[in-house]
Amino acid sequence: MRETPLSNCERTFLLQAITDRKRIDGRQTYDYRNIKITFGTEYGCCIVELGKTRVLGQVSCELVAPKMNRPTEGILFFNLELSPMASPAFEPGRPSELLVKLNRLLERCLRNSKCIDTESLCVQAGEKVWQIRVDLHLLNHEGNIIDAASIAAVAALCHFKRPDVSVQGEEVTVYSPEERDPVPLSMHHMPICVSFAFFQQGTFLLVDPSEREERVMDGLLVIAMNKHREICTIQSSGGIMLLKDQVLRCSKVAGVKVAEITELIQKAIENDKKARKEGGKFGFAESLPEQKITSLKIDKSSVDTSDFKGEAKKIISKSEPPSDAVSKPVVWAPGTAQIGEGIGNAWGELEESEDEDDDADIASVSPESHKVIKKPAKHTSKDIVLSDSEEDDVIILEPESKTEASLPPSVSAEDKDKSPVSKTSTKKKKKRAAR
Repeated sequence: MRETPLSNCERTFLLQAITDRKRIDGRQTYDYRNIKITFGTEYGCCIVELGKTRVLGQVSCELVAPKMNRPTEGILFFNLELSPMASPAFEPGRPSELLVKLNRLLERCLRNSKCIDTESLCVQAGEKVWQIRVDLHLLNHEGNIIDAASIAAVAALCHFKRPDVSVQGEEVTVYSPEERDPVPLSMHHMPICVSFAFFQQGTFLLVDPSEREERVMDGLLVIAMNKHREICTIQSSGGIMLLKDQVLRCSKVAGVKVAEITELIQKAIENDKKARKEGGKFGFAESLPEQKITSLKIDKSSVDTSDFKGEAKKIISKSEPPSDAVSKPVVWAPGTAQIGEGIGNAWGELEESEDEDDDADIASVSPESHKVIKKPAKHTSKDIVLSDSEEDDVIILEPESKTEASLPPSVSAEDKDKSPVSKTSTKKKKKRAAR
């Protein structure tokens, strides 16, 4: 499913706001959105929220055979997934161009920068090494995926602890956390990605672009740096030409932002370590905001019911008195009624009156409809009477005039008397008299 494109009005509005040095969420040019880091109950599991962009990071490990060209080094593997749950624009199955670009950038930022001591992951040279796998899942997409993913990966690696092992001859023993305390990973530094969005061919730039700002930007510059101001990787996309001064200015801003984010990660790890040591509450369930549907605990507020009668009288005295009830309903038009305060429903009475009127109309119409109209002696062919009823067309015929109605209008009265039907009727009368 393709993402919904921006309309021309939205695009013009966003570009005009950026030209006026304003952002739709109220931030300044170099401001980051609020960053929140939450750790799970297991080591190496965390959720990073960058505004409304959410990324889940999970680190796992297993013993595998090392690579042939590096027998004494462990293996690092990074995997970022963009699911349709984060945005309808992402499709499952075949990896998109954006996903491939983000995975390569993460590998260059974390693995190629040697942020983890891979030699410390060796158990037996050429036989057993630890393979560290970092899985990143995008839960909600609101822009700047790479920054949120890099923060989640670094925070999960710093929080992760692998099981302790011992080697006796060729036998390798892996101890559970109950038997021996797990061992944290050896981190040399923490590279963090900082994104800069450029507009109008590099005239304006913004830090931490949102999802709508990414749609109207002309180019993107990503700088991965640690708190020592060492650039780990840099990538420019979009096909814009940047000056040397622009890149230097972006690197200075990135150094400040990386130092702030690194300090935030360290404080979050210290708070989690302190909570685990003291036996306090930790994990995702305890970090959920209260008084929401997803909350597991809500503070109970006590209610004093000792003097509820007095409180009820005070509330009643302060409330407005009820309006006066109208004695008779106001009929605005025939067939309508007013239902107000304190007045009963008058619709049933109206229906009954309408039924009575219908019965009266039927009674006045029915005698006329069933009445037989007698014509003078001179019979004509127009002795058919139609009823006045609108529902059924009733045709009333006189018994003696059946033959008259069947004759054509050109036949005279004398011809009617000579008809064979009249002769048969006279014969029948003579037979009855003889009997």
